[in-house]
Amino acid sequence: MKGQLAGQLAVAGVQIDCAWEDPATSFERAAPLLEAAAAGLLAAYGSATPRLLVLPELFATGFSMQAEAMAAHHDAIAAFCQTSAQRLGVHLLAGLVEPGAPRPRNCAALFGPDGALAGRYRKRHLFGFGGETGHYAPGTDALPAFDLGGVRVRPLICYDLRFVEEFRAVADETDLYCVLANWPEPRWEHWATLLRARAIECQAYVIGVNRVGEGGGLRYRGDSALIGPFGELLATAAAVPALVMGRVDAGEVAAVRARTGFLRDRWA
Repeated sequence: MKGQLAGQLAVAGVQIDCAWEDPATSFERAAPLLEAAAAGLLAAYGSATPRLLVLPELFATGFSMQAEAMAAHHDAIAAFCQTSAQRLGVHLLAGLVEPGAPRPRNCAALFGPDGALAGRYRKRHLFGFGGETGHYAPGTDALPAFDLGGVRVRPLICYDLRFVEEFRAVADETDLYCVLANWPEPRWEHWATLLRARAIECQAYVIGVNRVGEGGGLRYRGDSALIGPFGELLATAAAVPALVMGRVDAGEVAAVRARTGFLRDRWA
């Protein structure tokens, strides 16, 4: 993007009420929030700052264990994401079910402002307590990194948040972690605590984007949040569909790390 500000990225978490196993209704709910997020970031930070919108894990279907049936919606969900990213001129990170053998995969897909697929992350840690291991296949690839306007972005999905080793292993090459989730209400304090812990431990920005509403017999309260590299809570939202917005500055990440040196003091 001509004239873009190197090392800065405007980001919005799009906290929606995912329609259970109903992509068409989920699209209707997501579209106006995506519009508002793109416009809000543009108004706040200008056209020189690239924009990233982040939707929750499996945003169009909810956290369904009908993996094969949900995988059949893959192309329609990808098309919605591609069209939305291109129409709004943003990067869009969204959770969807990817067909595959021996089982489908729970993944996060990044679409560029031109609508093209920039890459995918396939969830590495499956939630055995919720039955995910019996219906989805785990990802085996290394955690991908995306350079968006000079900000190094890494996506993770929900249960990955409990595994600090995934975050710390790539901390030196990460400015922003994006955690897409369907994290239920009974464990919301774990969600909120771990998001801030990962930012503090890795001295990086973290945006956690959770759903709200009900699905599959569970309630979700959101608590989506953007957290700064010193653990400061920059924006949060709970209970209702909402946007969590702010600007990520790779220079601030570098400054925090230079000032405190916590990452340098790790044992080899």
